[in-house]
Amino acid sequence: MNKNLISVLLPVFNGEEDIHKAVLSILNQSHKNFELLIIDDGSTDRSYQICMNISEQDNRVKVFKNPNNLGLTKSLNLLIKESNGKYLARQDSDDWSEDTRLEKQLKFLNEENIDVVFARSVRNDTQNIFPRFSYYLPLNFVLRFKNPLIHGTMFAKKNIIEKVGGYDEEFIYSQDYKLAYDLVNSGFKLKIMKNVLYNSNFINNISTNKKKEQEYYANCVRKGLRPNQ
Repeated sequence: MNKNLISVLLPVFNGEEDIHKAVLSILNQSHKNFELLIIDDGSTDRSYQICMNISEQDNRVKVFKNPNNLGLTKSLNLLIKESNGKYLARQDSDDWSEDTRLEKQLKFLNEENIDVVFARSVRNDTQNIFPRFSYYLPLNFVLRFKNPLIHGTMFAKKNIIEKVGGYDEEFIYSQDYKLAYDLVNSGFKLKIMKNVLYNSNFINNISTNKKKEQEYYANCVRKGLRPNQ
């Protein structure tokens, strides 16, 4: 296993309008030692074909396909099993990363001697940077009340994610919040960088379309409950 290889995990479901831009934002990274693992989660549009076309031109891109829609949580765990890197990074299919993101997150993780790092982002609907005020508070404190983390910016040591069993598959939504809780409760170190390294789509996305479901699962995380699926 190459000591600095980063495995970027990118699930996509019916994302033909944005997937090409998301993928290019990874392929154009200043840090070149990565593999991009894409899993098509049973899309009914051209997402899979677009990704396959890209993979034929760049051998760093590996494309997988679920026969049925399994959801984000299970898809991410499948990609983790296929990954070869020492580090795992996330990328959402309708967002895009700044071209120095992986380089800066790898450096920050090592210099700060932590296990998982997140970055800040710009919303495409308001152009606001977030997290905003919660960034200046201790992360472990904020996590008790809300999820200030941008899932698509996660950058972690792979062995740390494996030690907590990956994503909890009972959490169909708010799986990133549950993972952060599991990591903190296991004594691992998480931080959010001050740098804005990501651009988040908030127009017709999962956070806006599934707001009620997200909140239910987030409440389960905060209260230590198992969700009723």
